[in-house]
Amino acid sequence: MRWALFLGSLALALVIGVWALQVPSPRPTTAPAIAFSAERAMPDVRAIAERPHPVGSADHARVQAYLVDRMTALGLNPALQAGAMSPEAVARLERWGGDPAAVGNQAVNIVGVLPGRDPTAAAVVMMAHYDSAWGSPGAADDAAGVAAILESVRALKARGTFDRTLVVLITDAEELNLDGARIFFSEHPLRDRVGAVVNLEARGGGGRAMMFETGRGNAETIDLFARVAGRADGGVTSNALSIFVYENMPNGTDFTIPKNRGIAGLSFAFIGRPALYHTPEATPDALDIGALQHIGSQALEATEALLSSEALPIAGENAVYGDVLGRFLIVHDKAVGLTLLAITAIALAFAAWGARHATRLDPRDIGRGMLSGLWLVVMGVVVTAGVRVLAGPTAGRAESAEAYYTLLRRLPWMETGAVLAVLAVTLAALAGRAALGPRILSGVVLVAVAAVTIMGGFDPVIIGAGGVAIALSVWSQAWPRTTWGAWLGLIALIFLLGCIAQGAAPEAALVFVWPGLVAAIAAAIAALIAASLKDPRALIPAAVVTVLGGAWVVTLAHPVFLGVGMDIPGVLALMALLVLLFARPLAPEQAKATYAAAAAACLILACGLSATARFAEPMPPPTEGGPT
Repeated sequence: MRWALFLGSLALALVIGVWALQVPSPRPTTAPAIAFSAERAMPDVRAIAERPHPVGSADHARVQAYLVDRMTALGLNPALQAGAMSPEAVARLERWGGDPAAVGNQAVNIVGVLPGRDPTAAAVVMMAHYDSAWGSPGAADDAAGVAAILESVRALKARGTFDRTLVVLITDAEELNLDGARIFFSEHPLRDRVGAVVNLEARGGGGRAMMFETGRGNAETIDLFARVAGRADGGVTSNALSIFVYENMPNGTDFTIPKNRGIAGLSFAFIGRPALYHTPEATPDALDIGALQHIGSQALEATEALLSSEALPIAGENAVYGDVLGRFLIVHDKAVGLTLLAITAIALAFAAWGARHATRLDPRDIGRGMLSGLWLVVMGVVVTAGVRVLAGPTAGRAESAEAYYTLLRRLPWMETGAVLAVLAVTLAALAGRAALGPRILSGVVLVAVAAVTIMGGFDPVIIGAGGVAIALSVWSQAWPRTTWGAWLGLIALIFLLGCIAQGAAPEAALVFVWPGLVAAIAAAIAALIAASLKDPRALIPAAVVTVLGGAWVVTLAHPVFLGVGMDIPGVLALMALLVLLFARPLAPEQAKATYAAAAAACLILACGLSATARFAEPMPPPTEGGPT
């Protein structure tokens, strides 16, 4: 019974999570005129991405002329806006082997306008870039974005007219230094009329499109986005954690320019199929048409909502929000997080009181449960880093753009290896110190730290995590002795992390606050039903939250790994902790040897798969120049 609940709940969570990560089916050319159709948009993708079209190339001029014709046919009355490229853009184009003088050191935007009924109302911009990286047809980055905008304009015209004016901004030189966006928002006469922007991007060739960037102080923007979530094909993928992470990364998109001017907006991108990013393989035939349907449908619905809004969003507080299995958004302000933490504390205290009253649970065992959760995280950070370096250097240490793109092609191998490494650590946590022995655990840490140091360079975070992992591995008091102690300890650890995150970064606290709340309520219900976790009835709440919460973690973990996992694979250790937060009481206690053997097998397989990436996707020989 226990094995069935444990394995069945985890399997069902995985199935639901993978299902929620799928893209919608593309709508055919016969779809209603008011709907977005990826099949209708594909001819534009094929025309734009017929060949590479970087700035200064003959194909760049071909694509520019094609888009002028298409925008004219849509009634947008397009005009060209030329402006001087920045020194950084000129230098990058020269490194690519291009000739800046051939284009007069200029980037050329294509600007079209669909007038609204009220010429005094703030305008809405739909934005994507038409230049490609050197040597890449750019079917996803960003032919798909441009084609999605053209199809959205057609659908918007079919839906009627709006009070607000729509500006279609197809920027140039985004791949060089975001120069087209800089030129428009610093020089174009329409720049001061813009009240909101919808930007479309890509880093890969498929997968669900995530809304990953907003204007600062986004509460009103997120409220609007939540209202249209149910109308987009395939729902939406977005959460405050991704926005917080992106805001603190050294990346930029065309939307970064208006965002820095205080303009509200939404930026969408898909990042699946990373092997296609900036490569010759990024052709229209390789593009995931379902991803085009997803990003285009979201952009269409968000743009219509902005065009129809009586007042466009203005900066205020940042919202805390997240999608639930890609189907709808839960949104609340930062202060609500404190209330949720208070409810978590009450539920946790009730569960602890019920368990102690019926089973004489030692409160110290809850502390040991907290330490076991900490061990899982630090051990996961160290082991995943050790497995990761077997696949090659980190992105930050890649010696060239070609090397970086090779690492992107290795990313599926890295993700599989990291998942297996985290699974090995999780199974080791279930096996316990006694089954594995402190010497074996410490030896694994030392080998992983040595591998990271030798192949990846000195990393103080890994060194520190390794020291903590060894200390907890050899200290007998770091391992819980009862199931209740292990479960409540994990909940208490997540509650503590939630309190810290709520104070330091409330937007990101949802990753702790929401799971901690759900697990604490499940534990309270279990204690109310039957305090002994040997009673199958008491396991039902844990099974339910394992399925639902585990599926949510799956939908969170995959995009997070694609975004930062190349250099921070240990992020999956946190995801494993969240899954175990739900599933810990379901794990059979009399299977220590089974867990230990399975952990060893998973770790060996993880190392093998990660190392295989070097042979499956070998590094190209060093070259001079090339894209960066």
